[in-house]
Amino acid sequence: MSLPLWLGFLLAAILIAVTPGPGAVISMGTGIRHGYRAALTVILGLQVALVAHVAVVALGLGALLAASETAFAVLRFIGASYLIWLGTQKWRAPVVPADAAASPLPRNGLFLQGVLVNLTNPKAIVFICALVPPFIDPARAQLPQYLVIAATLCLTDIVVMSGYALAAAHLGRWLHDPAAIRLQNRMFGGLFVSAGALLAFSSRNA
Repeated sequence: MSLPLWLGFLLAAILIAVTPGPGAVISMGTGIRHGYRAALTVILGLQVALVAHVAVVALGLGALLAASETAFAVLRFIGASYLIWLGTQKWRAPVVPADAAASPLPRNGLFLQGVLVNLTNPKAIVFICALVPPFIDPARAQLPQYLVIAATLCLTDIVVMSGYALAAAHLGRWLHDPAAIRLQNRMFGGLFVSAGALLAFSSRNA
């Protein structure tokens, strides 16, 4: 991949990352409640799913998903259900101050949440399926190009999601009032449910 082509892809990756979506919501929600280190675990999970999406496109399965109404609908239903479940759990979360003594955070659970949030979003696969091929030079070896694309997407997403999480973690220092904690639980719960509903009723072209 030439430098001008890579710079064009980098710009596209930045625009994708800064657009708010389920990944930004879960990064901010974890950051505001548990701090940046916990949010980073979620963010790394998001990247595993992102790499999986690129691999799906590289293997040609992304085009199959884009062409199959049934496959898209099934994955969309799974993704929407998972986001709504996360929102319900967040809405019903107990009102506990962020600095209160508690058992260790389930790091594996946070990582898996990040993976599932991105992995069950079929629009992400279809979007990458549309975005990536124009930046692939068919005259050159494709594997190195896909590796560069995956690395660019992941590094860009880590930086942007970290920005969201750090901003939320900074705000979380002031969340000691039970009413404020309940409000942020319901705000992020509502955002997850809204994201799930939008995914459930969206089309591939929306």
